[in-house]
Amino acid sequence: MAKTKKRHFSYLKNKWHKKHIRLQKKLLKKHGGSLEWLENTSKQFMVGSVAGALMLTAPVSSSVIAQVLQPPLDQNIEKPAKTQTQLISQLFGQLPAIVQPLSSDAESGIAQTLSDYFNISVTAELEGKRLNRSYGLIGAEQHLMRYPGDTMSTHFASAQEASFASSGMAPGRGAWGYFVSSQQEMTNEDVAREKYYIAVPTFLSPGWNENVHEYYTFFKYRKMLVVNPENGKAIVAVIGDAGPAAWTGKHLGGSPEVMEYLERKDGSAKGPVLYFFISDPENNVKLGPREIAL
Repeated sequence: MAKTKKRHFSYLKNKWHKKHIRLQKKLLKKHGGSLEWLENTSKQFMVGSVAGALMLTAPVSSSVIAQVLQPPLDQNIEKPAKTQTQLISQLFGQLPAIVQPLSSDAESGIAQTLSDYFNISVTAELEGKRLNRSYGLIGAEQHLMRYPGDTMSTHFASAQEASFASSGMAPGRGAWGYFVSSQQEMTNEDVAREKYYIAVPTFLSPGWNENVHEYYTFFKYRKMLVVNPENGKAIVAVIGDAGPAAWTGKHLGGSPEVMEYLERKDGSAKGPVLYFFISDPENNVKLGPREIAL
């Protein structure tokens, strides 16, 4: 009974959140000019009030008043910090009404938006290669075996991480086999790659059939930025497996940790995400949750 109420609450919460975003966008589109005028008028009123207060409380020179009334000439003024709300609103205006493959123009615009907000270079096409789409429905995947003999009892380093054990482990290896040959060879990077992985249908990529080996090598552990456009949350993940099958109705899959962070486990465990390549030749971009750059 409690689970039913929780699912119902989550459904209503998500439905209201989406409606709020639509209304916000509609308001900005219809009354943007008026809101901008109101904002500018308010600023002018505040400046005038400050100047009046200065003249009433103490004798001041005209040069001091001029400094208050005129905008500063310094062009290096700190800009307002970007927010998740702004990102959600901007993506809402760039995305189609339904989940479908994006046009080239939409992909370019969204890639620029994500690059600006997260301060990393993202693109739908890298080194002449691309996936079959960059906007689709993500579904839950299981944990992957990192080395021969890896099990749920050896998979987690802490009790907190063990909370993800209920997702289980895939019966077979990922598309690129084991991450390492033995437990002793495991590094922090190997742990992160399995923890933050996505599965994408690499076999549907344009050009795959013409040069399987080249594409297979290119996609192995390739970094991607995955973003939930409905809440602005983003995570840096690697391509760790191939799939899912078309009959599932999903376009990609995410590890239990990816799904949890993006808040895509809302009962149906499926929802829209954006996923773009990260250009990181020096391997400087860390795997895991990515905050909006200030």
